[in-house]
Amino acid sequence: MVQKTLRNTLLKGILAVLLSMAINPLHAQETTLRLAVTSDVHGAFFPYDFLRDEPTGSSLSSLKSFADSIREIPGSNLILLDNGDLIQGTPASYYANFVQKSKTSMIARVMNYLEYDAATVGNHDIEAGPEVYYHLQKEFTFPWLGANIIEESTGIPAFLPYTIVERNGIRVAVLGLITPGVPGWLPRVLWPGLQFDEMVSSARQWVSHIREQEKPDVIIGLLHTGMGQEEMPADGSFAENAGQIIARQVPGIDVIFLGHDHRPVTETIQRGDGSKVQVVNPGSGARNVGYVELKLTTAGQQTWKVVERSGKVIPLGTMGQSKAYNRKFRKEVRAIKAFANKPVGRLQAPLVAGESLFGNSAFTDLIHRAQLDITGAQVSFTAPLTTSQDIEAGDLLTRDLFTLYRYENFLYLMELTGKEIKGFLEHSYGLWFNQMKNTDDHLLNFRKDKDGNLIRNNGRPSLAEASFNFDSAAGIRYIVDVSKPAGERITIQGFENGDPFDEAKTYKVAINSYRGSGGGGHLTEGAGIPHDQLENRIIYTSGTDIRSLLMDYLKKEGNLYPKAGTNWSVVPSDWAEKGRKKGQAEGF
Repeated sequence: MVQKTLRNTLLKGILAVLLSMAINPLHAQETTLRLAVTSDVHGAFFPYDFLRDEPTGSSLSSLKSFADSIREIPGSNLILLDNGDLIQGTPASYYANFVQKSKTSMIARVMNYLEYDAATVGNHDIEAGPEVYYHLQKEFTFPWLGANIIEESTGIPAFLPYTIVERNGIRVAVLGLITPGVPGWLPRVLWPGLQFDEMVSSARQWVSHIREQEKPDVIIGLLHTGMGQEEMPADGSFAENAGQIIARQVPGIDVIFLGHDHRPVTETIQRGDGSKVQVVNPGSGARNVGYVELKLTTAGQQTWKVVERSGKVIPLGTMGQSKAYNRKFRKEVRAIKAFANKPVGRLQAPLVAGESLFGNSAFTDLIHRAQLDITGAQVSFTAPLTTSQDIEAGDLLTRDLFTLYRYENFLYLMELTGKEIKGFLEHSYGLWFNQMKNTDDHLLNFRKDKDGNLIRNNGRPSLAEASFNFDSAAGIRYIVDVSKPAGERITIQGFENGDPFDEAKTYKVAINSYRGSGGGGHLTEGAGIPHDQLENRIIYTSGTDIRSLLMDYLKKEGNLYPKAGTNWSVVPSDWAEKGRKKGQAEGF
């Protein structure tokens, strides 16, 4: 009798549990989803600095160690992502894109080995050209995303807009978007038949579509853009860095990974409706990995719900290197070293990059002279693409050309009037130099807070603009008066060969494709040329990038005797000299 009663009690208990599970089959389940992201790797695939020809502490080798350690956790549910600007910036990426002989891209072999789940296309990935990025798109074993990269002929995305990744029954949607400024930075030959839609409206459209059609448990925004401001620009233009706008104004996204501006960020943003989104930017160069943990539960409901979120940026240098990774790609490292150390010519004097910030320098003037000779232009514009990496006298090697010229820009020959040339320079030096009131002022234009104090980063003041926007000119003689406000500083005295300069005449100008496409605003805001008319001014486009042109040019020159030109100067000269010393004392 007792046994029968006990049996009936057990049966009733089991029936109650089964009934409860039938009503809610995911009763009180909990799990953790782990997300890791790299961004703006810029060719830092291996633990070796091919520019300095020495080992380095951070690379995707350390990411392999990190990912392996997470995957060893039982039920790790790791999703590994990359946020763009992967394939440009170093001898390694250049070698993979344009030199290597193997059928499968080295970059694809690296990324596939690391078992990425998805990646977003970055603007510098487009810089490699369609032959490279469409080839990689096919070779990656994960989707390369770009919801707002649209085929003009069909109106549909040229890359997958999003992908669904499943972990332990959890459906995770990963939406990829790219900053839409590509047409203003790169020549059309690098993005034929494409358009780049504005990010915020694209995010709204695709998040709505994903929620309705896919019904995911989690949505991740893998956005190649920086944090930026809280609102769209007042002039109606697109936001280059739209991360904060999307985080605040597009509900439904649980995690946003950022990139593009190379600034590490970890922040939880609460929207007006009370919902939260975790925002993380890992920074650049494979120095860090962005890491997010999401706690999910099904308690009292049929689907998973995020109940806790946390994010951080983890230095990869602390992870150690993967021996297995290094062994697998040691042949590639040897091949890149051999490529990077090929001699190009011989420098009889050093090229000191920092001098380019304060006036004429041998560093930028070498580029100027090459551009003038290659194109036959009357005027050349160029800017220092680094201000901290010098090139020593002696053998000039292929890797030194990546210091001299970092980007895969093409070379344009454009027609500009004298007035437009002056406007271009006014814009450049307005970005570059501070208006000095006396000898106590800084020459360089630094960022300031609302009280006029310098904004510092690790004790060093931050330039108000990137130095790649500090264009000087060669071929003409001119003066920059820093006692005057921006827009009123330039006096062009004539050409270097003695010919007069006329603002009403049209001249041939050598300029890189980034600037010639409108990058930096020098031609649109400074010279006043409407963006849609810039292409009409181009009368020559090089068939290859400027770095390759420089390589061929310098090989022909052989022995090089670089020296700073004397075609422009800053006045008042005593103010400029003291301003220079103040800048150098600050570490510039």
